[in-house]
Amino acid sequence: MISPIVPQVAAPPAHLSAQRMDPLSEVLALMKPQLYVAGGFAVLDDIAIQFPKHAGIKCYAMLTGQCWLVVDTIPEPVLLHAGDCFLLPRGLPFRLATDLALEPILYTEAFARCGALSETPGPNQDAPYIAGGHFALTGGPAEMILQSLPPIVHIRSESDKAAMRWSLERMREELRSAQPGSSLIAQQLAYMMLVQALRLHLADAASATPGWLSALSDKHMSLAITTIHNDPGHPWTLQSLAERVGMSRSVFALRFREIVGSTPMEYLTRWRMLLGADRLKNTTESLSSIAASLGYESESAFGKAFRRVMGCAPRQYARSSEPQALPAH
Repeated sequence: MISPIVPQVAAPPAHLSAQRMDPLSEVLALMKPQLYVAGGFAVLDDIAIQFPKHAGIKCYAMLTGQCWLVVDTIPEPVLLHAGDCFLLPRGLPFRLATDLALEPILYTEAFARCGALSETPGPNQDAPYIAGGHFALTGGPAEMILQSLPPIVHIRSESDKAAMRWSLERMREELRSAQPGSSLIAQQLAYMMLVQALRLHLADAASATPGWLSALSDKHMSLAITTIHNDPGHPWTLQSLAERVGMSRSVFALRFREIVGSTPMEYLTRWRMLLGADRLKNTTESLSSIAASLGYESESAFGKAFRRVMGCAPRQYARSSEPQALPAH
């Protein structure tokens, strides 16, 4: 059975990295995904397991066998085969079923049933065996990436399965045999599965939906975002960004809004505020230093932008005990 894991498996904040990150890595680092649970279970009997609404991202893989995935508000069930990986980023209730005609039972009852589920694969190697992790997202920009993902990210093509095969097989082996350090390795593999699944989804143009993540698969928009991330304190203008990506100002502005869902200047301001919020929480830098590094001539100018994007004053944000999610746009 999947059990809570205490250690965090988050990448270091982007501004503390010795080597510059790519935009996806930077946003994942600021999201601070913390592995709440990791592990796996084998389904040893016909059953339909209902899972309630959840926070954060669930990332699982079908290591052996097959079963159905049914997500609330999604009309068509998904048949999962061995090697398939799926993300559930919207937190919608879902169920896993060996037969769609079965009456679902709550996951707590299913795990309490003796003989219905097992933490390790049973003697029948064709029995469904599911493994993965549940990631809590404590960083401000969680909404930035979650809004760019569909309710189900299903990794199922043969080439994508091949890209994930090593980590999936390692996960199965670590969960099968309790070797020293198995829990920690399983945590790291679950985090690797999450990043790989996001990368593969990003590379799949057919599954792209409008939003920040899809923009990284567009040559010009990806360059624009990378340019902003590489030097967020630079006095960028719509014209200078358009010139950097080799487009006219009007065409660039239109394409950026269509693909990213905001104007280039709105994105620039939003990214600066996310960086500022992270530094307010996790460093001892002064407010004036943070403001200057992000391109603002005064604390008041930075504070005004911060309140508009984050919903509160910088010092209020720094004093708050709980991380605040970025307001949706």
